[in-house]
This record gives sequence, C-alpha cells and structure tokens, in this order.
Amino acid sequence: MMNNKIKKITIATGGTGGHVIPAYNLAKHFVDKDKFKVEIILDKRGLKYLKSRNEIKVIKIASATIFKKNIFKIAYSIMIILYSTFKSLILLLSNRPNLVFGMGGYSSFPVCVAAKLLRIPFIIYENNLIIGKANRYLMPFAKKVFVSYRELEGVSEKYKKKVCEIGNIISKEIINYENTISHNKKNKKLKILVLGGSQAAKIFAEKLTEIFKACINAKIPISVYQQCLPEQNEYLNSFYEGLNIDFKIFNFSNNISTYFSKTNLAITRSGSSMLAELINANIPFISIPLPSSADNHQLKNAIYYEKKGYSYLVEEKDLEKKLFELLRAVSENEKLLDQITNRQRQYSDKSVYENIDKQLLKIENEEY
Repeated sequence: MMNNKIKKITIATGGTGGHVIPAYNLAKHFVDKDKFKVEIILDKRGLKYLKSRNEIKVIKIASATIFKKNIFKIAYSIMIILYSTFKSLILLLSNRPNLVFGMGGYSSFPVCVAAKLLRIPFIIYENNLIIGKANRYLMPFAKKVFVSYRELEGVSEKYKKKVCEIGNIISKEIINYENTISHNKKNKKLKILVLGGSQAAKIFAEKLTEIFKACINAKIPISVYQQCLPEQNEYLNSFYEGLNIDFKIFNFSNNISTYFSKTNLAITRSGSSMLAELINANIPFISIPLPSSADNHQLKNAIYYEKKGYSYLVEEKDLEKKLFELLRAVSENEKLLDQITNRQRQYSDKSVYENIDKQLLKIENEEY
C-alpha cells in the first residue's frame, strides 16, 4: 500500500508516440488508483496522440533540440529551451507536484531541469536499448532511472545504482490481451498489419505496396491492414482495390488492439513502445528500423528483439531484396510464425505497474 505522501505527479513527455503513449499509460495508472492528482506537460508534436483522451490534464510547452549544425538555429533553440524552463518553473510552482516523471523527448528536459531547481525529485524513464539524449543529460540529477531492459546502453558506472528495471509501460489492455490467432495449414493466409505512424507512412506506402503486389502475383494469400496518413487514404484504397484483396486502411488509432485480433503478422518500425505491445500481444512481426533514428536506436531495438527470437529484422535498404522472400517463407512454413509466438509467450510486462508502485513506495520512505 502507498503511504499517500506523494499526492501530485507531473509527467513530462513529447515528440513521438514512443514517448507520449507510455506517459499516458503511466498517468492513467495513477489516475485509476484514485490517489493522485496527475498532469502531463508535453509539446505540440505530442499533443496529437492525446486528442481524444480528456481524462487527464494536459499542458503544452515549446520544445527544441540544440543538436543542429546551423549556429543561428542553435541559438534559437537555446532561447526556446530557456523559455520552456522558465514556463516549467511557473507551472511546477503553481501545481507543486511531489514527484516529476521525465518520459523522454526534448520537451521533458526543461520540466526536469525546473524540478531540479525547485528540489522536486524526478524520475526518468527509458524504454529503448540506448539512453536518449535528453535522459542522458538528466541522469546525474535524477532520483531514479526506470528502464524497460537491463541491457540499456549509455549508462555510466557511477549512475548504475539509480537504474531500476521495471519493464515496458504499455496499456493494461495490451498486457491482458490474449492472442487467439493460430498459424496452421487451415489458416495459411497472411493477415498483415502495417504500422509505423507518420515517420514510416510515406516509405511504407511506396515500397510495401509493390511488395504486396508481388505476393499476389506469386499467389501468396494475403490481406492487409495498413496504418497511413489521411492524405494517403485515397491512393492506398485505390491500389488495394486494384489488387482485389481484402484490406483495411486506417489512420492513427488509440485502439490498436482492434487490429491485433485480425492479424497474424505485423510489419512495423522499431520504436520500443510498439515492439513491446506486439510482444505482449504475441503478434509475430518484421521490424524495419527508421534509418534516421537518433543514435540508430531503432536498429539496436530490432537487433535485440531478433536475437531473442521475438521477430524478424529487415533494414530499409534491403526491403526490395529481402522482404518478399521472407513473406513467402513464412507463408509456406507455418511453423516459423508459431516459433516466434511461442518465444514471445515467455515474455510479459504484467508486473510493470506493480514494479512502479514498489519503487514509489521506496521513494516516499526515503524522501518524506
């Protein structure tokens, strides 16, 4: 049981869904316990992921990165960061949280800096396999460093005592999801779910469609559920109608498990949050890392999951050469997907929220 000494929590996040969705899942966990007042501070980019979620207070701040080549852009970014830090100081003074969570993304940096200045303890969370830039600079001042995997790279020896492996902060719906799709000769059709969000939509719409066309020409039975940008709807609908296959086009969805129940194979970028959801839902997947991801963290994620036997890895530069052959292989040999599913079933993030609660109890006992 919590001592209720921590009553107000501020969660700082922003940027991509890989940062924002875990932040929302964490906030919802605290709100559902009915013991905490919770707010999320994030940037404009991150707001789009929470548009339909109104049960938690959301505050917007500006964000910027100083990792740019142009000196004028660097100077402008520094001004934005200073402004956001000042705004964060006002927000934290107004709300007076007992604890701050920095969930990654550049907009989490000024909030955590403000927390440090106000002597409010803060925790950073890293769900990739190499620590992000914002978290790297915040680590010396953080109370704890929550990580999804103990194999995290980039943590110096003197800060390892702060590291707590808690698991992936994914939705409880996904954690409790039961995959009933089977991979047997009676269900040989590949039901492919294409995921990736805005950073993958363009390249996936251009390249995957041609590979799916090759599958149809080779008489490999497939159906496709593809996430895309709204402006791609018309093109993709027309393309798949021309192939005369079963398909469904959808834009960003908060209810991704709706599509999990229809699929037996996913093709996705290698963001840690999405890979964690697929593993917990026991959906075999093919990772296609974003080549431009910071510190090449998506490739590191994809290599890790492939080595564990949870997925396949195809780099974007090898798409045309390797993906079609891989799809043909898993279509002809149903045991390949079964093997991945069986390995995924050995992994679970069911204890993640229990682990978080235990760590908060320790902090309460230390701080108050």
